[in-house]
Amino acid sequence: MTERLVIIGSGPAGLTAAIYAARADLEPLVVEGFEAGGQLMLTTDVENYPGFPDGIMGPEMMQLFRDQAERFGTRFVTADVQSLDLSQRPFTIAAGDQEHLAAALIVATGASARWLGIPGEDRLRGHGVSACATCDGFFFRDREIMVVGGGDSAMEEALFLTKFGSKVTVVHRRDEFRASKIMAGRVLEHPKIEVMWDSVVDEVLGDDAVTAARVRNVTTDQVSDVPVEGFFVAIGHDPNTSLVKGQLDLDEAGYLLTFDGTATSVAGVFGAGDVVDHRYRQAVTAAGMGCQAALDAERWLESQE
Repeated sequence: MTERLVIIGSGPAGLTAAIYAARADLEPLVVEGFEAGGQLMLTTDVENYPGFPDGIMGPEMMQLFRDQAERFGTRFVTADVQSLDLSQRPFTIAAGDQEHLAAALIVATGASARWLGIPGEDRLRGHGVSACATCDGFFFRDREIMVVGGGDSAMEEALFLTKFGSKVTVVHRRDEFRASKIMAGRVLEHPKIEVMWDSVVDEVLGDDAVTAARVRNVTTDQVSDVPVEGFFVAIGHDPNTSLVKGQLDLDEAGYLLTFDGTATSVAGVFGAGDVVDHRYRQAVTAAGMGCQAALDAERWLESQE
């Protein structure tokens, strides 16, 4: 049996696409993966999504998205996609021990923040450790914050966090930033920001929440424990595009290229959310793109049928 629409991914983009597609009677099938829910599953409090004035926990919010999609007839497969064949229609999606055929496909596989892989980072994620200043900066009002990184995204995070933190320490492994001159200049001139050059973080410290970071100077080997309550990793994101590499057009950074809305380089395949968007990376923008992708897929299917 050929499904009219298969959606790969179950973050805000994938599930919003499912809600719209299900209400348009497309009976979508969502391959949600074993790590269902996307990056919001790692976020404790979401306070900037419209409609939740008291905030909501990330996992709870994704469950509500899923319940709403299911209510309108979305079906779910809890398995990871092993392979895709987009060379002919219907498209073939191999997930778990099953193969699914799809007349149209929405790729909403998201992106993954790069982490340092140091002790304490995993354990304290959501308890002071974050990879998203716009998501979590608000929780560190009048507290000391550390940002690790040296590119434009690290500069943006550090500058944004000065609105909340009493002090922001930027840790960078080299003696100059990789960031653009203008962004680096803003950071270096900011009275609230201090830079630790030639340094790496070896460990995040704290029992139930972050209390300090163990920083080592790579030239002198001197180690110091810097007291901080917020620890932000800003070393970039990787789009989850390994499944479509060589089949769909990607940009230099590996993100899915879309045009004319959410269409990709293969007719009938659409992209939405952080797998496409390396600029905003917010739940609300991902949800908006999921809506667009569902509407684009619906119109495309109508034109084919």
